[in-house]
Amino acid sequence: MCAPLRSVSSLKWSWTGGRFDLRLRLLPRAKVTYDNPETGKDIGGVNRAVLVLNQNYEPLNVCNVRRAIVLVIEGKAEMLESHPEWMSSATRAFPSPSVIRLMYLIRRPRPRVKLTRREIFVRDSFTCQYCGRQGHELTIDHVVPRSKGGEHTWDNVVSACKTCNHRKGGKHVHEARMALKIVPAEPRAGLYYTIERRLDAAIHADWHKFLPGLEPIMYRSTAGSA
Repeated sequence: MCAPLRSVSSLKWSWTGGRFDLRLRLLPRAKVTYDNPETGKDIGGVNRAVLVLNQNYEPLNVCNVRRAIVLVIEGKAEMLESHPEWMSSATRAFPSPSVIRLMYLIRRPRPRVKLTRREIFVRDSFTCQYCGRQGHELTIDHVVPRSKGGEHTWDNVVSACKTCNHRKGGKHVHEARMALKIVPAEPRAGLYYTIERRLDAAIHADWHKFLPGLEPIMYRSTAGSA
C-alpha cells in the first residue's frame, strides 16, 4: 500500500470549534510504503494516533502517523516513541512514530470546554442534578425554560433523568417544587482536555509516562433532551 508523502511548507496551530488543531500546509514530494522491512508485508497504520508534545514536553494534541512522520523528516519534531510497524521509501526505512516532540515552543491560551451534550454529562458525572440518580437514560434540561427566556449556556443547562425532566416540564425549578444538587457553571478544561477528546480508543502504553494521572473519559450512551 502506498500513500503520498509531502513536505511541510508551513506549520501553525489554529482555533477550530473549541479546540486547537495542528494545521500543515503540504506540498507533493515522494511516495512512502508502510511495510515491515523484515517481512516485506504491508501493514498500513498511516492513521494510527500519535501523541504530539510541545518543546517543553507539555501534551499538545494527537495527530496521525502520516503527519507525524512528515514533521520528523522535515526536522520540525523528534520521535520519542514508536509503533512496532515500519515505514519505508525507495531509499530508507524508519519506525512509525507513536510520540513526537516539537523542536520549538508553541504558546497557546488555555482551551475552553465546548458546550455539547456529552460535555454536560461529563461535567455532571452522568448524574441527574435533581434526584441524584446515575444512569444511561439522561436528558438535558434548561433550568430556566427556553420558553421563558432561558438561554443555552453552561449556567442554564443540567443533566436530568427522564422522570425529573418530565416532572419539571416547562416550569421554573421552584414552581415544580424541585431543587438542584449543584448550581451549574462552565467547567474548566483540564490539563489533558485536548488529548482526551481526540482519543477514540485506549491510551497507548508508551504514552503513559508523558501523561501522568490521565484517566480517559468513557462517554456513556445517552438518549433524550429537553
